[in-house]
Amino acid sequence: MSLLNVGARALLANQVALQTTGHNIANVSTAGYSRQSVAMQTVQGQFTGSGYIGNGVNVATILRNHNELLTRQAAAAQAVQAGDSVRSERLSQLQDVFQGGTSGLGAAITDMLNSLADVVASPNDITARTVTLTRMNEMAARMRSSAEQLQEIQYSVTEQLKNDATRINQLASGIAEANEQIARVRGNGQSPNDLLDKRDQLIRELNQYIQTTQIPADDGSVGVFVGGSQALVLGSTATSVSVDESQLFPGSGQMRLLFNRPGATPVELEEGMLGGGEVAGLLRFVNNDLAEGRNLLGRMALAIGTTMNYQQTQGLTLDGQPGKPLFSTPASIQGYTQGAAQGSIDLSDSSKFSPTKFAASDYEVRFTTPPAGQVVRLSDGKTTAFTDLNDLRGQQIDGLTFDFTTAGAAGERVLFKPFASAAANIQSLVYSPRDLAAANPVNAAMGTSNTGTLQLAELKAVGPALTLPPDGDTANTPPAFPGGIQLQFHAGPPATFDVVNQGAAPPTTVATGQSYTPGQPIQIDGWSITLQGTPQDGDTVTVGNALDPQYGDGYTRNAGNASALMQLRDVKMFDESTLSDGYAGLMAQVGTRTQSAQYAAKLSDSIASNLEASRTAVSGVNLDEEAARLIQYQQAYQASAKMLQIAQNIFDNLIQSMGR
Repeated sequence: MSLLNVGARALLANQVALQTTGHNIANVSTAGYSRQSVAMQTVQGQFTGSGYIGNGVNVATILRNHNELLTRQAAAAQAVQAGDSVRSERLSQLQDVFQGGTSGLGAAITDMLNSLADVVASPNDITARTVTLTRMNEMAARMRSSAEQLQEIQYSVTEQLKNDATRINQLASGIAEANEQIARVRGNGQSPNDLLDKRDQLIRELNQYIQTTQIPADDGSVGVFVGGSQALVLGSTATSVSVDESQLFPGSGQMRLLFNRPGATPVELEEGMLGGGEVAGLLRFVNNDLAEGRNLLGRMALAIGTTMNYQQTQGLTLDGQPGKPLFSTPASIQGYTQGAAQGSIDLSDSSKFSPTKFAASDYEVRFTTPPAGQVVRLSDGKTTAFTDLNDLRGQQIDGLTFDFTTAGAAGERVLFKPFASAAANIQSLVYSPRDLAAANPVNAAMGTSNTGTLQLAELKAVGPALTLPPDGDTANTPPAFPGGIQLQFHAGPPATFDVVNQGAAPPTTVATGQSYTPGQPIQIDGWSITLQGTPQDGDTVTVGNALDPQYGDGYTRNAGNASALMQLRDVKMFDESTLSDGYAGLMAQVGTRTQSAQYAAKLSDSIASNLEASRTAVSGVNLDEEAARLIQYQQAYQASAKMLQIAQNIFDNLIQSMGR
């Protein structure tokens, strides 16, 4: 009987080995499957007078070939790779919005500014004026088109984030269910290998969307945590997540992952807290990369609109009327907060902002010890402190003035997005070519008896203030005085001039002994006059209102303001780049981000691939090895069956002998 028992045990053990090998072969292509192997143990021998006689073999357990450290490292690396990859893909879409060539926004801006050359050459040519207005309308249309494409990208990203949140909830529920099954069957003392593989695969899939940390429990379940300490799965309980706007800045469009704890206020998880995963990559893209692209575009729209509007209002139309704004621009920007603070950025008063200093960034005003606090430029973290609301109102930060009527509570934060919607809402407002303010509102005439070499280099309206360099003396001379203002020069050295109000009776001297430097603008009563050459005693230059009857309709043949509009293209407007080069700088910044993201995606993909290869080297199924084991266990099975056959023959012979 002992021989039969030994053979039977061997037969059953090798049958289990064959079944396990077949199970490995069947699951060679199953994602997350870990190779299994049979652990056999010797059955305790039977003591006889001749010693211990062996009783064969039993199957101790089915081993799961698995390395916990490699599995966790591979899952974490896959999370980082997923985040880098999806961000790189989205940045490529963002880069496609800002294309160069003749159909790009940069070409539209250049064409608009260059078209003013024909107006300068022939200010009363209706065709030239019509072409300029058409170019302006085309530039505004391309601004809006680019903004619409950015909005489409944001909508697509938002939908993908919501789908990812749904998938995270499904996977978390699956892990919780697997935890419950594993804890239930662990009571028999054996490892539920296939259930463990299922749970690990669910965790790997979850890490594609959000990076997790796993902590094992005594009952065999695993706690899954996200955002550092938020328990997404704890035992057999899963907590849901969702994607929505930041509760801290409602209406701002900033996206957050919300951790929805039962019976508690949702916890906002920023992209910096999530580590890796698609959700972290998409949140980083929409809150940082896409926001920067929109700010770069919006800064261009706001700077071009406000500067050209201002210069347009300094000129005269063909009908002798002051110019009206060329483009629609926001009057003010309101701050976003859930607290009591009330603040805005005023863009209707040109004295409260400076387009040449704009930085493509969002801002946060943070109240530390109200009414004191600081303004933080979010693009690089630069801070500007203020002691109270008047101090804040008196500062111009990156060309912007933050005006609060109500201070926030301690710790309250107010978000400002000054450029977010500028490009989406820009419109061309002037449609009649006669309404293009090409003429200067001021005329200048050299004295007929001048003996020096004075020549008029430039004349334009610059604003209402009177500045007489170098000592800053001022006088309140209205620009509409008949007769105008006369500059009376003295040869010196040094050369100086007096300012005489010709409109008074008799003429009144406004300022004397003003320093003259060839090529240096002289700003008087909102008019900027640039002269070249050397004056002699008694030389004069008369500056007067272009609408004075003595000049007739001469203003219709004047293109001074059109020239000033065209010269805006050479103003350093965007981070030391001129207005005409601003779009190239925008493309460069977006391109740099895209290339950096592509490099990060390639690097993280390489790391993830190497770690996954290391994991599969331990856990993966090798068909060659399984084929060899199949032959080994087949031969052992056949030998065990032969042993039973021999034992049966011996037993039969014994029975026959005993029966005689």
